[in-house]
Amino acid sequence: MPRAAAGGRTGRHRLAVAAVRHLSENAVAVTLDVPDALRDAFAHRPGEHVVVRHRHAGAELRRSYSVCPAPDEPDALRLVIKRGAPDGFGAYAMTGLAPGDVLELSPPTGAFALPERPGAHHVLIAGGSGITPLAAMAVTALREDPECRVSLVHSVPRAVDALLCDELAMVKDAFVDRFTVLYVLTREAQDNGPVDGRIDAANLPRLLAALHAAPGPGTTFALCGPGGLVAAVRQALTDRGADPALIRSELFTLGDSPDPTPPPARPARTSPHGTRVTALYDGRHRVVTAQPQDAALLDSLLRDHPDVPYACREGICGSCRAKVRAGQVTTGPQHALDATELAAGYTLTCRARPLTPEVTLDFDA
Repeated sequence: MPRAAAGGRTGRHRLAVAAVRHLSENAVAVTLDVPDALRDAFAHRPGEHVVVRHRHAGAELRRSYSVCPAPDEPDALRLVIKRGAPDGFGAYAMTGLAPGDVLELSPPTGAFALPERPGAHHVLIAGGSGITPLAAMAVTALREDPECRVSLVHSVPRAVDALLCDELAMVKDAFVDRFTVLYVLTREAQDNGPVDGRIDAANLPRLLAALHAAPGPGTTFALCGPGGLVAAVRQALTDRGADPALIRSELFTLGDSPDPTPPPARPARTSPHGTRVTALYDGRHRVVTAQPQDAALLDSLLRDHPDVPYACREGICGSCRAKVRAGQVTTGPQHALDATELAAGYTLTCRARPLTPEVTLDFDA
């Protein structure tokens, strides 16, 4: 899930809304018009996301969304947006967004992807809105690898909540021998499903048996959804012998996982007068002073530079990822960076606090 910036793909761009399609009473698909000059910047692969920034009624609305093109328009820049909070961007998209409106987007970025295993059986498990990156992964894998199989499991409260089910049915028709879709309903009875209720350690063996998906070198897993579902399934797969390197995951919400908290309020080696923070973003340097009372470095930066990238502020989306070029920071609990990236010096500025009198951060790295 980390968000690695690519050369020429930083910054933000204003794009017009080309189409708005209501998928359900609580979700809408928004397609953006990408001009020719920005085709390269907004080229995308399955699993990448964009950050949408929009001002409405005097307030800035900012949110991260996976790119989820329709199966018959794989190159389109389409976002699937749920209603969410009454005052959030999702509610505005459902009720006020229309073709011709302009949104500000960052170029697609991210590292959530299927393990490279030609001819593998890819098992994708989604909870709620986690279907959006996995649907795109499924279609691309089926088209690009004629020897692979894909099994997609979508956990939703009720059948009516299953986003993109009509599009996935068309994909099933196109790849009838290689694509399986199963729905697990948590609040509604179903007659022919292999699992009733939640996908957890108790139900996972029956689900894998139904998919003929025993963990092994020829089976990969991709998980996306609330924190509780992702953590439970990852642990259950590992307990059953799945190679952790063949399990990829991304969170959409913390769900029933414990909320991450920032590091201690006053790290020992910082000055009571504040820390000098230099941030490189989009080729420019910003310099601020982080105060001891600031919850995280992101708060220090946003005080003077609201263009610094971020979205969820919960350590989930990875939009505020930066590399520590000088100094030291402590990164609180987070769900976006893996051990390799942490060892390479990356941090999430929404989770980080300084440990030294001066810190240099590189958002462009």
